[in-house]
Amino acid sequence: MNKKQRTLLIRIIISAIFFVPLYLISEDIVPIELPQPAIIVLFLIPYLLVGYDILRKAFKGIMNKQVFDENFLMTIATIGAIVLGEYGEGVAVMLLYQVGELFQSYAIGKSRRNITELMDIRPDYANIEVDGQLEQVDPDEVEIGTIIVVNPGEKIPIDGVVEEGNSSLNTAALTGESKPREVEPGDEVLSGSVNMTGVLKIKTITEFGESTASKIVDLVENAASRKSKSENFISKFAKYYTPLVCYAALALAIIPPLVITFTGFGMEAYESSLALWGDWVLRACTFLVISCPCAVVISIPLSFFAGIGGASNQGVLVKGSNYLETLSQVKVVAFDKTGTITKGNFEVTAVHHSPLDDHQLLEYAALAECHSSHPISRSLQVAYGKYIDQTRVSDVKEISGHGITAKVDGRTVEIGNEKLMKSIGVEYKPCHHAGTIIHVALDKEYCGHIVISDQIKENSKEAMAALRSVGVRKTVMLTGDAKSVAEKVASEVGLTDYRAELLPADKVDCVEGLLKECTGNDRLAFVGDGINDAPVLSRADIGIAMGALGSDAAIEAADIVLMDDDPLKIVKAIKISRKCLGIVKQNIGFALGIKIVCLALAAIGIANMWIAIIADVGVMILAVLNAIRCLFVKNI
Repeated sequence: MNKKQRTLLIRIIISAIFFVPLYLISEDIVPIELPQPAIIVLFLIPYLLVGYDILRKAFKGIMNKQVFDENFLMTIATIGAIVLGEYGEGVAVMLLYQVGELFQSYAIGKSRRNITELMDIRPDYANIEVDGQLEQVDPDEVEIGTIIVVNPGEKIPIDGVVEEGNSSLNTAALTGESKPREVEPGDEVLSGSVNMTGVLKIKTITEFGESTASKIVDLVENAASRKSKSENFISKFAKYYTPLVCYAALALAIIPPLVITFTGFGMEAYESSLALWGDWVLRACTFLVISCPCAVVISIPLSFFAGIGGASNQGVLVKGSNYLETLSQVKVVAFDKTGTITKGNFEVTAVHHSPLDDHQLLEYAALAECHSSHPISRSLQVAYGKYIDQTRVSDVKEISGHGITAKVDGRTVEIGNEKLMKSIGVEYKPCHHAGTIIHVALDKEYCGHIVISDQIKENSKEAMAALRSVGVRKTVMLTGDAKSVAEKVASEVGLTDYRAELLPADKVDCVEGLLKECTGNDRLAFVGDGINDAPVLSRADIGIAMGALGSDAAIEAADIVLMDDDPLKIVKAIKISRKCLGIVKQNIGFALGIKIVCLALAAIGIANMWIAIIADVGVMILAVLNAIRCLFVKNI
């Protein structure tokens, strides 16, 4: 509990200590006689003590011409009750309203603390070895390529590659996965992970501001700026609802007494005209207390905020509540293949139809691809297994969706798919093996092809089955790979459809076609990880990026980021979004339903101030409690 909350709690306690005996005396429960002026003054002490900030906010709102809010409603209602001689009810309404405000503040604070603790993954320092001694420096000052030292128990400050040491990493804050990850030299590690056992020397590959931990914090901090349709509806609702109920309360206080006075109908129920007007003004004050929209206005944003926090805790970063709402309506999911459904760990498995020695062919291929960071290029370099002298390579040109041409030792090397071979007029030999087929031509002469195979992720098949179980009716793979490879992968993991041999622009066209198939409120999600997926991620209703190995462009373009690249987390994200939207609808229906009933009861004189307090504060507390359920999503 923070200082502001403690101060409010003390005010509530002191006011309650004043109020309870006064109320008992005023209701003749305790036989003590006090003059009326003394009772009024004594009741004003707890009223002003507990409610002065509400009165001040209402006055400021009037001065700033922003009259209609919950502070104005509570001020008019309680002052009206006191003026009419209902001192106990007036003070009780303000007292219990502040109890509700305290509870609400604590609940929101708890939700924020959960997210803050989760996001406390950005370290304050990095260790650099200087003259044999470790020196702590600001991570912002560490340049790319610097060797940093991470001791056991410390967070990794910047993304990098392990140069020396073996250890276990706790990646729970990034991925939601509690199982430690074992790392050794050559492994890439992400900032925000906690080093658990051995000392690690890590070569940084990003700047601090571009590291994984920093991006996660920025994503969550900016999530609140993107409001869902439900939140926008509530904002507009409150804008029109509050003045409407104020005018309705005014009409309730004036019109019935005027009608009764002039017609005489029902006047026999009142002793005097003053009693008549007092009764209807009190009804209007009760009406105002009940009408306070706190439960709806507070609980809806809190539900989304808690939902985003709960998803983050499971390694699913949602960039805004609008995306959480859209995700709940997803019925079609399109996937990239490499790095999304498959691991992206390519290995050279065969060389066919080459007049050259296999190693020599791999040498030409690896040199031609030496400037590329694509997984296929890296697999060729690994298969070659020797130092790559880039000075031997010149005139490198990448042809999107086809391959690469380059000069190696003065000879023209053209390496790529069948489209490249056709475009340069080289007759190639097709391959019937499953995998990515890389054809190689040397000085316009065909030199065979290299077979590169990728492995399917362990959870891909399970993810497709789980997506069907949550109502996703179509799963489609969009890939630039050969049809034979796409067909094999689609069959193994259980996809409903696939499209192969696509250029980046073709993927966008495919998504456009799939979007046209979506009817009503159905939405399409695209899942990818590469630079070439960025346009498709932006075009889909929801873009989902693989965050661990995905490119910066994909993560930037996506609406949702999966921190551990596990496709099964897509199902988790959909379930979280649907739970959150369900709670939002429950709160809207519950709060408005109770208020409508109680407003009607207040208008006909059945509901008194105590019922009004229950309808306002009680409903708000229940709605906030319900909203906090969005944080608990581990086992859904």
